[in-house]
Amino acid sequence: MSYEQFYQLREQPFSNTPDPRFYFEVDHHTDVLARMMHAVDTMKGLAVVIGDVGTGKTTLARRMLDRLDDEAYESALLVIIHSAITAEWLLRKIASQIGVEQVAEEKVAILSQIYQRLVELHEAGRKTVVLIDEANMLQQRELMEELRGFLNLEVPGSKLITFILFGLPDLESNLALDTPLAQRVAVKCRLTALKPEATKAYIRHRLKVAGATRELFAEDVLSEIATGSQGIPRLINTIGDNVLLEGYLLKRERIDVALVKGVVRDLGLSA
Repeated sequence: MSYEQFYQLREQPFSNTPDPRFYFEVDHHTDVLARMMHAVDTMKGLAVVIGDVGTGKTTLARRMLDRLDDEAYESALLVIIHSAITAEWLLRKIASQIGVEQVAEEKVAILSQIYQRLVELHEAGRKTVVLIDEANMLQQRELMEELRGFLNLEVPGSKLITFILFGLPDLESNLALDTPLAQRVAVKCRLTALKPEATKAYIRHRLKVAGATRELFAEDVLSEIATGSQGIPRLINTIGDNVLLEGYLLKRERIDVALVKGVVRDLGLSA
């Protein structure tokens, strides 16, 4: 038996794998998303979302991508998984993501292909948007200069491409490697942790989506999770998942505060 079966859930409610079914509309995130959509719709060129580890940057990036319908936008989401990428890799990746066929080998040729594709999309009435998650991994000045070069691609009255960068606070110092690029950030937002009441609503929402038919966490338990996680969504999920597992192993029909405190302590999250 699994804890899902023990607690009569259809699935695990607190997986940290992004899943649009579990997306919870937080006022602050809604505001950030609205600002990013404004940057896209007005083709600002460059917008940035900064947030600490676990605050929901990846979830928000995927949520935004879902809102960019194919008829109005040519959109792509790039996830940077390490800091050793080259400018050529970035150019080739962007080219292929926006629909350039048979990407050239030489840098100058790739840039030409990208420009021609951007003009083609603009003439078709579509806006080109590239979302870059984990953009704090772009740590070389050369990469910042390449992004700045893209912002010079424009037609009268409009830029041809807009980048939305999602990253840890280090992203700001990376942008500062190229002062002209840093000065071109048109919109910047910061993701913050969830307030206690939002944390409680977030937990209830995920349990409901997972199929909970009864109250598994009482109000004091929700408050304890909010305190232990400090409102960071990733930590909320980690604590929630471990609490349900521990409760199942102890055969507890209802979770209590002492159990949550033990989990938080074992995870090394207590002050």
